[in-house]
Parts: sequence; structure tokens; C-alpha cells
Amino acid sequence: MTATATATTVSPMLTRLAAEKATGALLRDHGTLYLVDGRVVHAESPSSPGVDVLLTAGGRLPREGWDEAVDRAGARGAVGRFLVDSGRLHDGELEICHLGAVFDAAFFALGPASGPTRFRYGVGHWFGAVRPVDTGAVERETLRRRELLDSVWPYPAVDTAPVVPRRAAPGQPVGARQRALLAAADGVRTPADIARMLGRPAFHTLLDVRRLAAAGLVETPYEAPPPDPPAVPGWVGEVATPDPDIALLRRLRDALEAAL
Repeated sequence: MTATATATTVSPMLTRLAAEKATGALLRDHGTLYLVDGRVVHAESPSSPGVDVLLTAGGRLPREGWDEAVDRAGARGAVGRFLVDSGRLHDGELEICHLGAVFDAAFFALGPASGPTRFRYGVGHWFGAVRPVDTGAVERETLRRRELLDSVWPYPAVDTAPVVPRRAAPGQPVGARQRALLAAADGVRTPADIARMLGRPAFHTLLDVRRLAAAGLVETPYEAPPPDPPAVPGWVGEVATPDPDIALLRRLRDALEAAL
């Protein structure tokens, strides 16, 4: 494997599955990637809003329309196709929304994993394929997003902590997107909660939160400092410090010995 390939590989198993043109589901700690012939056709993560949230919370599709599509086409793995064929979405709308959801969920699914990575051959997703994406493109975008977050504000603790807004300085500009995010920040909701509430991709929400933290408009939960060392008992000082009278006698002795 070349140095370039090594640098852009976040999951060796995903690279191997792409090479063998596998079809199935790659299960990791923070999400799942669905492959067809070695290409990514869908992704989902608990940390990322799904296509349903992006469409319904974003106001593009009524919830009833989504539920009908799942009921009528989910069993045959063609929910996306049904949304287009029924006139609820245009091809381009579906493709853009679905790609956004795939890259968003893949960012979390391909994060550092501590548990086992498993692959279930032949497993498909009920949404169906829309536009397959090369695994290399998914991995490169995942790495780019990691670097972008750290370049904005290198404190990943803000990604999972409740978003606590701070008062803007006089004259400090705040964009419309950021104002909506700050309005949803109640000190309890995390960035993932806010993303679902606003119908936005989770990564874009993380990016906005880091920018707000860098601007001082959101609190950054720094690592807690180590606890203070326990107080030294008083008797330790008494033992460690010579008795004043003894110290004086030693000095007198040393002076007499020097005079002899």
C-alpha cells in the first residue's frame, strides 16, 4: 500500500471490502455503512440525523409523506425511489439530501472505534440505493472534516457537551444560522440534539458550534484540572522540622568544634 493510501485510510476493513466489491453492512461503534459492490450506498449513525429528519424537520417533506413511503416501499428497499416516483421529491433533491446524510453519518461511523468492526454480507438498507459513492471519497471527506474541525477550534469536548451560549460582545456579528443555533441552545441540548431539532446535518452543526466557541459565544468545557494534593497532616511538619532547641545546640556544637 502506498503512503498516500495509508494516509487516507480510516478503516482497513472498508478498504478490503471495497477491493473485493462486497455487498452488505459494515457495523462500527458509532454507525453503519451499507455497501453494494464495494461502494457506499447508505450510512446511518446515532450521532447524525437521518434522511427522514433532514427532509421533515427541514420542512421539505410532511411527516405523513415520509411514513407513507416507508410503509409502501420499505419492505422492497425502495423508499427513495418511491419519494421520487410519487412526486414528493425531484431526483436532484433526493440525491443532494441523501448524499449529505451519507457523508454526515459516515463521518461519525468512521470515527475512532474501540469495539469490534463487523461486516454482514448481503444485508441491505430499506431506503435503497440512490447514488453509490466510492469508499475512497468517503474516507477522504471524513479526514478532511476532522482536520477542518480542529483547525477551527481544537477542543472536541464541545462536540458532545450541552451547548451553553454566552453573551455576544457589543457589535459582535452573529449570522442567521448561528442565531438559530444559539436560540436552540438551552444548556441541556447537545450539538446532536440541536441538529435533529433544526433538521441540519450533525457535522455542519458541530462546525458552527466550534466556530461559536472560538468566537467566545459558546462555552468550551475544558478538561477538569487534577485535584489538589491532600493536605499534609500537622504532625508531618513536626516530625520533619527539627526542634528549635536541638537545632540551636547543634549550631553551638559545630561552633565549639571549629574553635578547638
